[in-house]
Amino acid sequence: MTPRCTLFVLMVASGIVLQLSYGVEVNVTGPDEKLCLCANLMLNFSVSYEVADKKNATVSFELPDAVKTDGSKCGDESSELQLHFGNGHFLSVSFSKQKGTYQADLINFTYNLNDSSIFKDSVSHETMTVSVMPQITNVSLDTCYVCKSEDLIKAKNVNMTLWNVLIQAFVSNGTKSENLTVCAADTPTPSPTNTTTTSTPATTPTPTPTPTLPTPTTRNYNVTKNNTVCLLAIFGLRIGFNQTGENYQEMNFGDADVKASGSCEVNSSKLHLESNKITIDFTFTNDTKKFKLHELSINITSSVFSQSNSNLSMWEASVGSSYMCNNQQNYTITSQLSLFTFNLHIQPFGVKNGAFSTAEDCQADEESFIVPIAVGVALLVLILIVLLAYFIGRKRNMATGYESF
Repeated sequence: MTPRCTLFVLMVASGIVLQLSYGVEVNVTGPDEKLCLCANLMLNFSVSYEVADKKNATVSFELPDAVKTDGSKCGDESSELQLHFGNGHFLSVSFSKQKGTYQADLINFTYNLNDSSIFKDSVSHETMTVSVMPQITNVSLDTCYVCKSEDLIKAKNVNMTLWNVLIQAFVSNGTKSENLTVCAADTPTPSPTNTTTTSTPATTPTPTPTPTLPTPTTRNYNVTKNNTVCLLAIFGLRIGFNQTGENYQEMNFGDADVKASGSCEVNSSKLHLESNKITIDFTFTNDTKKFKLHELSINITSSVFSQSNSNLSMWEASVGSSYMCNNQQNYTITSQLSLFTFNLHIQPFGVKNGAFSTAEDCQADEESFIVPIAVGVALLVLILIVLLAYFIGRKRNMATGYESF
């Protein structure tokens, strides 16, 4: 039997849509009171947020048993589905027509960190919104889009897992379609056809090795204020990133001309780096005792990629000193962005005479000194044991000599 949108069973009472065992089912009507949008879906959320002591917590929750569709609307060329739930949370999906097809243009998810039933011990009580482009495209008009497979949608601090989806964004004449557009993940791979061919000796191709990026160039950067250097930085950078639906990539930064600028204030400073493909903003803050990298924003124009995190606690050291980490370090900035540093030395506050102050080493550098020190101590102990054994043995030999007389 062919699956049909007409199998949807609407259970609406006072604007509340009840969640069935197979998902949340909604129907939206237009100004003419005719059905214009129908959907059935299952959705899980995973959200990271800040708690006490600058730590992060992650909570997972499902689209709940009851949602409201207030604000949903339909038009000739665009439509929008809104699902409101809980204490100030809602999800919206906007659709548009594209020459005989339709697509989902944007998913907005708004969540209320003041909802203690979900976000326990949250430091912030703000309402946050994330936006992401879904992979629902090229759906033929007058068909339902169906996808049983899980679709992981990533945004800043939020992961959404969508599955068992059945949507028709533009319902014609108030009647749900019996035709389907199936997502690529549900489309089976065709089995090879058995054919008789004349076999010829085949040569196994030599696999092409994955190219390895060279170590990025270590470069010097500085920011001046009133013709005086107020921020110093030395490092090599590599950026790792992946866009939704694309493979992970890495790029070195600083191998071409880079323009450095920024600002220096009492409690904050900023380093802005710009090449012909990549723009990076480092924002540092201090509490008069310690400074840290608080925010990082990276924009890659060649790949139309942009990510940021304004809740970091990296490269921390005492104000008036500098931070140094010679070893290669890998930092996860967001779920889609990683930063690799090489020969890092940074001082965003308290620069005197245009030179770095005494450096505080990162843990990785400190550990690199521990190994040779430990080896040296072990060798010293071994030498002492050998000498002690030698003197004990010599003393016993002397005592045996006396007894022979």
